[in-house]
Amino acid sequence: MKMRTLKGPLAAWLLAVLMLLGLRPHATRAQRRFELADIGKLVNVSDPQLSPDGRSILVVVSRPNFTTNRHDAEVVLVDVASGRQRVLVAGRPTVKQPRWAPSGDRVAFLARTGTGKDAHTQLFVQTLASGEARQLTSAVENVQLYSWSPDGTALVYSAADAPANAAEAARGHDSFEVGNGAVTLTAPPAPDHLWLVAAAGNAPARRLTSGPLSLPDDSSAPFGWAPDGRVLVCVLRPSAQTGDQETQVYTLEVASGALRALPGSPHRVDLPAYSPDGRWISYQTPREPPYFESLEFDVVPAAGGPARHLSRALDRNLQRALWSPDSQSLLVGGNDGTTVAIWQQGLNGSSQRLKLGAVSPNGSYWVDMSVGRRAALALTANEPGRPPELYYLASPAAAPRRLTDFNHETAALPLGRMEAVQWTSDNLRPDGVLTYPPDFEPTKKYPLVLMMHGGPSNASRLAFYGLGQAVAARGYVVFQPNYRGSDNLGYAFQRAIREDAGAGPGRDVLAGIAALTTRGWVDTSRISLSGASYGGFLTAWLMGEPWRWRCAVAASAVVDLLDSYNLSDNNIANAGHYGPSPWLSAENLARYRAQSPLARAGRWRTPTLILHNVNDFRVPIANAYKLYHALQDNDVPVRFVAFPIAAHVPGDPVRSAEWNRLWVEWLDRYLQPGPAAK
Repeated sequence: MKMRTLKGPLAAWLLAVLMLLGLRPHATRAQRRFELADIGKLVNVSDPQLSPDGRSILVVVSRPNFTTNRHDAEVVLVDVASGRQRVLVAGRPTVKQPRWAPSGDRVAFLARTGTGKDAHTQLFVQTLASGEARQLTSAVENVQLYSWSPDGTALVYSAADAPANAAEAARGHDSFEVGNGAVTLTAPPAPDHLWLVAAAGNAPARRLTSGPLSLPDDSSAPFGWAPDGRVLVCVLRPSAQTGDQETQVYTLEVASGALRALPGSPHRVDLPAYSPDGRWISYQTPREPPYFESLEFDVVPAAGGPARHLSRALDRNLQRALWSPDSQSLLVGGNDGTTVAIWQQGLNGSSQRLKLGAVSPNGSYWVDMSVGRRAALALTANEPGRPPELYYLASPAAAPRRLTDFNHETAALPLGRMEAVQWTSDNLRPDGVLTYPPDFEPTKKYPLVLMMHGGPSNASRLAFYGLGQAVAARGYVVFQPNYRGSDNLGYAFQRAIREDAGAGPGRDVLAGIAALTTRGWVDTSRISLSGASYGGFLTAWLMGEPWRWRCAVAASAVVDLLDSYNLSDNNIANAGHYGPSPWLSAENLARYRAQSPLARAGRWRTPTLILHNVNDFRVPIANAYKLYHALQDNDVPVRFVAFPIAAHVPGDPVRSAEWNRLWVEWLDRYLQPGPAAK
């Protein structure tokens, strides 16, 4: 029904009355805040891929489905000029990794097919004109990653071999030799190998690699083609054991399968790529192996020669690099202060930061972007008041233009304002992010909720964060500190955590709280700790401080570094953070114990919620049991909730919502007005 619009004196009188009453038109609708349930409505936009002609972009659009408890994904084609959308691939479980054929007339993607134990992720190719999709692979294990050959006649993909003793294991002969793997393993890990399959689908796949050498299972791009299509560059580790993280760069002749180590290759390397003109190979490597701090990109002549530390002057932990079409520069990105930055890094040593404004590219240990043949960029990104969308830059010098509005309902809500803050701790200048309640008034007192990031090589950013917005909407100020060890302020700041996993970062957080209390709005009797993974580690560490915390949430929390060294999937590689093996000397063992939050268990008095997955490969659940008993035996209020899944944190819609609900309800129990719960 069409409503009549009021005009003139009557409208002015009505508006004045509403203002006197402290109301405004449509107040009920406008005042609804972001809620926990709204996290389950967020649309994820990822993996943008510019077409060869630069006129359109492929992107994966994913929505939570609570009925099936999975994320329903589609591949959507977005026109750059108009923003018009066309769903290209739908109705296929776990569709991902859309990639254009070099000719632009076909699109490849991965999707799950089959049922029960025979269900696996396979490679498909779809013709744009007809929309017909053809399955190219029948791999016995999941296809992980793939890439078109430069001429579009073939695709190389990675997949593991089937277990060699599957039939014997089914009869109970399933014992296996343990190596540097996670305690959650129930069978020996199989190496990931490379295979070649014809794009026409008229021949079976051909194996390119074999034996114990394995592609790293945690890499997003461990191989790439030379422009002539005759050679691949790849990184391989000595075994499939996740703790064996020493990798080298190899070149692989596609026709013969000849594998050669790149002379002078570092021994911890990832993301190898040929330049478009074939003259250079770039790769990612830490500044000071075997330590993880300050990943940078080197370039080496493809014909052989010394490496150049191309990006070192940027002094940032760089997570991604893409060659420009003219082979004269790399587009590199990583955390920078409280945002994600992209730089154009020239081979001549010059660099220019792209002007992205409030747009912060997406990606966890990654930068979600692609570069077209004409130097245009496509990226998915957040803004402080807007969840992920697709953005386009006509060139590295252009401003980003938003092409989609999938999350318009969330962006229209009165979200909490976000602010970057900085303070002094020791001789460092940490930073962080505040998220205020939507109706924040600086003359009032507010509870302060710390939400600490994992890693520790990571950072909190001025970007939309669903759980943070849900907590702020309940009347709390959310503080996300970037303490030493975070990867957003340069090499010295990141490496300052080395063999000082708790004390130094803990001082940074306490100094940040002290700086905020001078603003006058912090209710110092209602400050709470929370965090997941390393954020859970720091939560447990700070629980040992004399400050009277109101409550804590420790999710997937490390409390014993010996468990990390001995039982996690990273296991022995953790020596790069905490110091040499604890089993080499009494001094080393004492160092691991002193850096562990468990060493402070006698001081823990904070009511704590523990969240953990039973088969967490990264932080074994033994950590959670130790935390639980240390609190329970000392009569500290504690609740321990476990999820029977094999993941570091839940990824499915139902368990993720339950995880968040428990988190927020625990905060409410102790922070809402009235006496604290017992």
